[in-house]
Amino acid sequence: MKNSAAWIFKNEVFVKLVVIVISGILAGVALNMFLIPANVFSSGLPGIAQLVSGAFDKFLGMQFETGILIFVLNIPIFLLSWLKLGKSATVYSFLAVVAMSLSTMIIPVVTVTQDTLLNSLVGGVIVGISAALCLKFGFTTGGLDIVALVIAKTTGRSVASLMFLQNLVIIAVAGLMYDWQTAIYTILSIYCLSVVVDKLHTSSQKVTAFIISSKSQEVVDKLKVNIPRGMTLLDAKGAFSNSSSTVIMTVVSRYELYDLEKYVYEIDEKAFVNIVPTQRVLGQYWNEDQQRAYLKELHS
Repeated sequence: MKNSAAWIFKNEVFVKLVVIVISGILAGVALNMFLIPANVFSSGLPGIAQLVSGAFDKFLGMQFETGILIFVLNIPIFLLSWLKLGKSATVYSFLAVVAMSLSTMIIPVVTVTQDTLLNSLVGGVIVGISAALCLKFGFTTGGLDIVALVIAKTTGRSVASLMFLQNLVIIAVAGLMYDWQTAIYTILSIYCLSVVVDKLHTSSQKVTAFIISSKSQEVVDKLKVNIPRGMTLLDAKGAFSNSSSTVIMTVVSRYELYDLEKYVYEIDEKAFVNIVPTQRVLGQYWNEDQQRAYLKELHS
């Protein structure tokens, strides 16, 4: 098929399962071959799991599998996801965490290099690729990403400050438990992770999509009932074809981007979609309650 995006959406379940396996293996490799041997910590719940495991070992002399801790810490978050985000989003994220936990338990902890700086950089990059792959295909690796998605859907706001605070706590505890050099290497690892996610997915909490399709009205109708966001229709004319067309402009959250692309290509495999980072949105940007009220009115 000429349009690879359309092929991906038509084989969505298979593609997502492959992504989950690859993402889990990458996370396991990053943790067990680079971060854990170098005593460098990841961001999010994997980083918290590393700290808890390290605390058990350091203060109680007990070995605790990081993979098990990652899974256990995610359980209450998955309950929140099930209630707020629905079955589909929760199942894929749950499988991603299971894959990460299993690979962390199966892949042996080995020292690839004695260079802590190299371990920090490579480990951060690989974890970033793992997380970005999941985000790219419309689900998360659990943890605070799910909390961020819930808050984004219910309030329309981002949780950048909450994520920053979480990572700050990880860095501070790492410094207090071990030494401040460990904290500095952890900062480098988290920075590399963030850069990779930003490059492979998007650093913006919201994006503006410009959609050009010969089936623009069908696309609008599809989006109205699946991603109820405001849409503006712009008259356009092709410079080479000289033919008139309609451009659909809409602003969505980074977590709705995958679904938007999927619904567009379900209608028109030849659609042209341009995604532009959006720094700020003023005015009406519906939260989950407003979206639900609109859908209720639409179907009444």
